[in-house]
Amino acid sequence: MNRDSRLSNVLHALLHMAEYKGPMTSETLAECMRTNPVVVRRTMGLLRDKGIVASARGKAGGWTIAADLAQVSLRDLYDALGEPAIFAIGHRSDNPDCLVEQAVNAALGDAFAQAETQLMTRFGAVSLADLAEDFARRHRQVRQHKD
Repeated sequence: MNRDSRLSNVLHALLHMAEYKGPMTSETLAECMRTNPVVVRRTMGLLRDKGIVASARGKAGGWTIAADLAQVSLRDLYDALGEPAIFAIGHRSDNPDCLVEQAVNAALGDAFAQAETQLMTRFGAVSLADLAEDFARRHRQVRQHKD
């Protein structure tokens, strides 16, 4: 099953950017995201359009975070990415007149709608600052175990 990992990739890149002092190039971000710099530019362009990141050209250029991490939620990022499909499963629509198909689709539709509502509520409650704080806490724990 193919999964859309753009949100996860963007979060990964943004947390690296939050820790990095200065702009990060598309090439550097591509290494973090394990993808192609063209994909990074396309994806970051969507975030730039929403004011979440900024870009500068030239030798010292790259991508920087332009928004307050506490003000950017997972929902904001999900929306900026074009609201990718949440579920890889869906309705069967081969025969809309089939009563069995109608019953199955009604049950699945209700379950999908409830799950999506709950997920979007959770996405709205988690900010980039929350993730950055969690990362920092985990990083401190790793350093303490090494010392």
